[in-house]
Amino acid sequence: MTRHFDIGVEDIFGTVVDTFIVGRKFSDEKELKLGMAISLLREPENVKDPSAIKVLSADSGCCLGYLPRSLAQYISPLVEKHCLSFEGSVTALPNHNHDIVPIQISCHGTILRGEGKHDDVDGIKCLWTSILQEVEAARKNPPSMTKYQQNFSLLIHEVLIRSSNLFTEDEKLFMESFTSLSDDSQRLFVRLYSRKGPWFRLSNISYLEISNALQAVNELSGKGYVIPFECAEGLQTDELMGILRVLTVKELREISCIPKKKGSQNSRKKDLIASALCSYRDGLCPVLPSMLLDKAGPCVKMSSRAETVFWRAERIFFLNGEQDLSTFLLVDLGAVKYPTYKCTISKQIFLSQSHLLDYEEAIEVAQLMDESLDGNDANQVLRCLKIADSCVDLPSENVSRSSISGSEAAFISCFTASWVYSKVILLGISFLERERRYPDAINLLKRLLDCFTSDGRRGYWTVRLSINLEHLGFLDESLSVAEDGLLDPWVRAGSRMALQKRVLRLGKPPRRWTIPRSFEITKWKIKEVHVQGRPLNCEMGKKSRFYGEDGEQWGVEQLALQYYANEGGCWSGVHTESGIWLTIFGLLMWDVIFSDVPNVFRTKFQTAPLDLETDSFYLARKGLIDTHLQSIHNGLAEEILITSWESHIGTACRGVNWDRHSLSELRAAVTCVGGPCLASLCRLLSQDYRSWSSGMPDLLLWRFHGEYRGEAKLVEVKGPNDRLSEQQRAWLFVLMECGFNAEVCKVMPPPP
Repeated sequence: MTRHFDIGVEDIFGTVVDTFIVGRKFSDEKELKLGMAISLLREPENVKDPSAIKVLSADSGCCLGYLPRSLAQYISPLVEKHCLSFEGSVTALPNHNHDIVPIQISCHGTILRGEGKHDDVDGIKCLWTSILQEVEAARKNPPSMTKYQQNFSLLIHEVLIRSSNLFTEDEKLFMESFTSLSDDSQRLFVRLYSRKGPWFRLSNISYLEISNALQAVNELSGKGYVIPFECAEGLQTDELMGILRVLTVKELREISCIPKKKGSQNSRKKDLIASALCSYRDGLCPVLPSMLLDKAGPCVKMSSRAETVFWRAERIFFLNGEQDLSTFLLVDLGAVKYPTYKCTISKQIFLSQSHLLDYEEAIEVAQLMDESLDGNDANQVLRCLKIADSCVDLPSENVSRSSISGSEAAFISCFTASWVYSKVILLGISFLERERRYPDAINLLKRLLDCFTSDGRRGYWTVRLSINLEHLGFLDESLSVAEDGLLDPWVRAGSRMALQKRVLRLGKPPRRWTIPRSFEITKWKIKEVHVQGRPLNCEMGKKSRFYGEDGEQWGVEQLALQYYANEGGCWSGVHTESGIWLTIFGLLMWDVIFSDVPNVFRTKFQTAPLDLETDSFYLARKGLIDTHLQSIHNGLAEEILITSWESHIGTACRGVNWDRHSLSELRAAVTCVGGPCLASLCRLLSQDYRSWSSGMPDLLLWRFHGEYRGEAKLVEVKGPNDRLSEQQRAWLFVLMECGFNAEVCKVMPPPP
């Protein structure tokens, strides 16, 4: 809870503020003395922080370091604008060179009152209130914490506040006990948690910020956070393997019971480990555990309890498997900057612990499925498929889904066990199709379609079902499936185009005598341009390469760009596919994407709302989107683009690539495409980002007619052996329908 401060101007002077010195050089340690007087000095020329404030020794004038940036931003205007001064003293000396230096400061000066000064007084009071709030925040998060230690504590705190219902009382007490550990123990645990284990040698644990690693290990062991390797008795094979991995190749060779083979000096580490385990299992080296204890010395590993609980907390916090504690580090280093948005959370993603545990179990099955496919383990693939098939329609999932209504249901369903199992089943279907086990694949596809009635993946499932039925010779049923699929509102884009094509091919007389009127779009002719090039290779299955006009080797896209830049019409352009369009969409729709919508932003580390790839994205923001698209239609796109670029450059956003396209390229594209076409494109992506965020034409071309007018063209480029995919065909048709100039460029070798 934020503490509110009610202050008067008279309260500012003499009030002592506790803070600390940062950015101190190691060589400055000799300057520090307990109780030494200090003063503050603005450093406006500081390139890293324009609000920087130096902390000086009042006696020698030597720079001791800086005030924290979060505090300096409020004190600097008091010093510069209002001519107030600050002085203070060092209240404690650090134990290590890198530690912060605790200080106390107080304000001195005079605030002039009189005509025209009332606003200044209010401004000073506002700044002072912000200073006190920053000091209070620093008190709650002690500066003695290292940044990674503070980040881990924040993660635990947020999870316990927002999702305590997902943990047992025992698990909550265990997580809360982290704050009672010593600083050394907290730091060591976070260090080990972030490293690849499972076992760690104590002799290799050495961090500057941890003063006594052995004492920290003992505390962590006593509290159940780590398990020491102290006894050679009863070690399992997987534990032996883990400890063998901490040894060097030289140390492994020195273990006498490992068979010495010819050329063993060049043996790889994994071969030496395998040989040692084989000897132990065969009874040739029963003393291997004792030898490992002697060779490796004391080792520790994360306890299964700590690993499970904190892994769960991490997944709940980030809501994905890609981000982890390193995400905090990237932000702290300035390597990644996330957008600014408001997290308004009124509904839980996981309604109960059983819901979460089902989801975790499904993720484990999915990971095992991936490993089995990579390792070509057919039996394990089928076992995973059987588990997924039996769990895809869990009763607990039905209860959970029925309790979530409205626009949130679509994206929250992605965090259910059933949704994860559906992905496992789809992987299994692909496996079955490769094995030509079409009846099994058909049954599973029908199951998916029965279980997931409102899902954007239904189009792909329907296409596969129709194709597999045709493989077995069931042509009437294959046609019926395709026709029914075209009546399904969840079958869209390329999948819809593929089903229309199947209906036209399978529905010839006598099966069908008429063509539905809705199929007229499939009869549209897509303009084609043919370009000749001298081929370097035209082998089937390989990307075609040609010699360009400059004699260099190029792909078909670069060759097409050369053609359009010259005899093709003096066009400028880029080979980008969907990239430039997603960047333009992100920049034009930035304020819409990061607008205040409940429950779609859960952490400060998101690059898009959780509902971006669902129908609810448009429905939840319909009024805002329609108004914004009208502005784009009316010709304000370039202005919106420039403002968005300048305001957010470098900030991570789904689809936006800051490095690939310059602002001048984007401005040229937006100007030449024109407002009506841009508005249509942005509406399409707003309504169905998932279906339309891929498969766009390869080239975006533009040319100006004067300074402020121009035209644009979108071109799909194909080599001698290429043909349009259904998604590409769908894009070309929808672009033509929106008024774009679109065509296909076929690059061919000259006739023999």
